[in-house]
Amino acid sequence: MGDLVIGARSGAGEPEGPGRRADRSAESASSSASVEDAAAQTADGQGGTGSEDPPDSPHPGAEPADGSESEAPAKPRKPRSFWKELPILVGIALVLALVIKTFFVQAFSIPSESMQNTLQVGDRVLVDKLTPWFGAEPERGEVVVFHDPGGWLNDEPTQQSSNSFLRGVQDVLSFVGLMPSANEKDLIKRVIAVGGDTVECEGDGPVKVNGVALDEPYVYQGNTPCGDRPFGPVKVPKDRIWVMGDHRANSLDSRFHMDQPGGGTVPVDNVIGRAFVVAWPVGHWSTLPVPDTFDQKGLAAAAPMAPPVAGAVGAVALLPLVRRVRGRAERRKES
Repeated sequence: MGDLVIGARSGAGEPEGPGRRADRSAESASSSASVEDAAAQTADGQGGTGSEDPPDSPHPGAEPADGSESEAPAKPRKPRSFWKELPILVGIALVLALVIKTFFVQAFSIPSESMQNTLQVGDRVLVDKLTPWFGAEPERGEVVVFHDPGGWLNDEPTQQSSNSFLRGVQDVLSFVGLMPSANEKDLIKRVIAVGGDTVECEGDGPVKVNGVALDEPYVYQGNTPCGDRPFGPVKVPKDRIWVMGDHRANSLDSRFHMDQPGGGTVPVDNVIGRAFVVAWPVGHWSTLPVPDTFDQKGLAAAAPMAPPVAGAVGAVALLPLVRRVRGRAERRKES
């Protein structure tokens, strides 16, 4: 028992081993956990009293932790009213109509009886203006619209309204191609012959192109193919066409202008385009195809003969040169 008292007064500790250090580490960890538990209980108690805001709920007016600003939802854009969009739509329509009229299709009105019964007075035809842009030229049998080559419509008055307002409306609509122009002096006829062709009509007909007779069912009933104006033979110059109306007794066509420059023919450059359909009135709607009579094989016989003839002429011209070369070759062999 004395040993125990003496040991306590001396203050000497017991020797530390591995087991002792482990015990002390466990005690330190236990005390730290106790402190953290106490702090957590204190925080829970304070949160229950409502003195502070919950951690998840930011304080009013405080910025978000990430620094980003909250954006209010965008208000839906109010659509434009119909009356505000109407001028835009009208402008777009006019621009499109002008482009179509300039490059693609244009409407023309039939002013006379010269193309009956194929076309009636007041019919509206649509004219193809696109293909000439790609170098296409008028072909036999097509119905074409062309500018007056000079002197054909000198006595024809322009068809304008006496009302100034209506004249203005007509000018605007004709400018964009929605209505035929009353100021332009244009004609519409059928192409009978093209550059290089020979065309003629004797007595009561028939009309002949390059010596081939045409069967013309489109000629106005009761008319003869020549009408009252036999003609020819006429050689159509290059880049020009010979035109005639289907109402032969009531058409001042190429036959009546043979005393003018060009001999009654029309320059290809004057052709606006081919009329391909009757668009108005609805009851007259029809297409304007090329009649079968213009598909005859011998109709364009003059053109295919040109290359063989040119070849024969060239062969005859080269014959003396060929003989000279052969003679020299023979003399070299003899020497």
